[in-house]
Amino acid sequence: MNKHPRIMRPEEALASAEGRFRLARTIENTQRRTFLRGAGYGVGALALGSLAGRDTKSLADTAASTGWTGVITKPHYPVKAKRIIHLCMAGGPSQFETFDWKPLLRDLDGKQFPESLTKGQQLAQLQGQVLTAFGPRFAFKRHGKSGQLMSDRFPHLGTIADDMCIIRSMHTEQINHDPAHAFMNAGSILKGRPSMGSWMLYGLGSETQDLPGFVVMVSIGRNGDQPISSRQWSAGFLPSRFQGIQFQSRGDAVHFVRSPPGVDADNQRRLVNEVRKLDGMAGTSLGDPEIDTRISQYEMAFRMQASVPELTDFSNEPQSMLDAYGVQKPGDGSFASNCLLARRLAEKGVRFIQLYHRAWDHHGSLKKDFMKASDQVDRASAALVKDLKQRGLLDDTLVLWGGEFGRTPMGQGSGRDHHIKAFSLWMAGGGIKGGMTFGNTDELGYSYLADGEEVSVHDLHATMLHQCGINHERLSYKFQGLDVRLTGVEPARVVKQILA
Repeated sequence: MNKHPRIMRPEEALASAEGRFRLARTIENTQRRTFLRGAGYGVGALALGSLAGRDTKSLADTAASTGWTGVITKPHYPVKAKRIIHLCMAGGPSQFETFDWKPLLRDLDGKQFPESLTKGQQLAQLQGQVLTAFGPRFAFKRHGKSGQLMSDRFPHLGTIADDMCIIRSMHTEQINHDPAHAFMNAGSILKGRPSMGSWMLYGLGSETQDLPGFVVMVSIGRNGDQPISSRQWSAGFLPSRFQGIQFQSRGDAVHFVRSPPGVDADNQRRLVNEVRKLDGMAGTSLGDPEIDTRISQYEMAFRMQASVPELTDFSNEPQSMLDAYGVQKPGDGSFASNCLLARRLAEKGVRFIQLYHRAWDHHGSLKKDFMKASDQVDRASAALVKDLKQRGLLDDTLVLWGGEFGRTPMGQGSGRDHHIKAFSLWMAGGGIKGGMTFGNTDELGYSYLADGEEVSVHDLHATMLHQCGINHERLSYKFQGLDVRLTGVEPARVVKQILA
């Protein structure tokens, strides 16, 4: 006699109360991902439970439908930006080699840095050392009718100077990379807090059903490639449907997006129909919103089988467009390819797009490594803004370019250390004034000036949400008894001086 009970198929298990109980317990005690992988089916199977009885081809043809709404059904303010593209320069690009020209610092190069500025201040690796002024390594030039002043390492950005708002008075609270990224993304260094992309998706919902509403891509430079943790695009305590989804920069943008050989739609439908029934049973008994999230993602997964390959196929892009972005080979993992894909994602209705370029952690060899990093991003960043503008998308797309903090005006050998008292970034589109520079730092660029034009990270978040029609004080989520916001509990303001 067989000592082990026969393992029932899902459809058999559902035929009896005992079988349903046994199978439900099995699923409950087994990771969902492991269960599905063990069944040997691709990610497309996850969609078919909610699509039973519907024609597969018609679903692919109607994939881009109405999207879904967030918790804010009526905007608090006029909506200027429907989507955000964050060009995140991971590692902290130096403001002295980008957008904050300091001739006095140039004149003091190699001399002792004034102790009056640094005494009692928080430094990173330079704490307790003799501090020497480190002048700008590149010349600055004026660009556009507005005369925007920026480093000559960015000739292509110079061509969009009249669309850019350069903010020189940014400051942050965290002096090391990972917590500084967390603060820039989530407004807090506490783990488990939602990122700004997740907050935006939670508030506004998505304009597309065939792609995630929040997409992340990462490219790596030749030097200064500071690591990035996936918690930077986490949904935190929000339901996981608001999680950022990382697209791969090389190969298939989404792993397992294609069905395995030999798997047909009928088999997928039969399996996932039963899984969905189990999910429904669990959802009824447990009331867990994550179960509803999984069910909704089944359909998303199916639609991505059709939408992602088309999205990442650059064959319909003219060579002139590839050249404008500087794309050597489509899908080569470069920042240029990711920028072009970001425009395509924006066209498809993706709400928040984040491109990390890991190339800016220049503690040494700053001049040489900065030249490499700027070469990798200058052309593509400018091309993205021009492309969006040409297609009429820049008006309602907010582009943000910058890092998690700045760099010291003091030298660290041949480089610069981390710095939180001042750094620069720029914005374009989405109702932001173009052709202007906002904010000031002292003569040596050590600190922002408290003159009413200083901008904190929370101020930046409040301004971005405002342009999306959201009052930052009214977008919150109850967590551990508190109404938690992206902008925290300290006062944050909308920087109205930079709004068009």
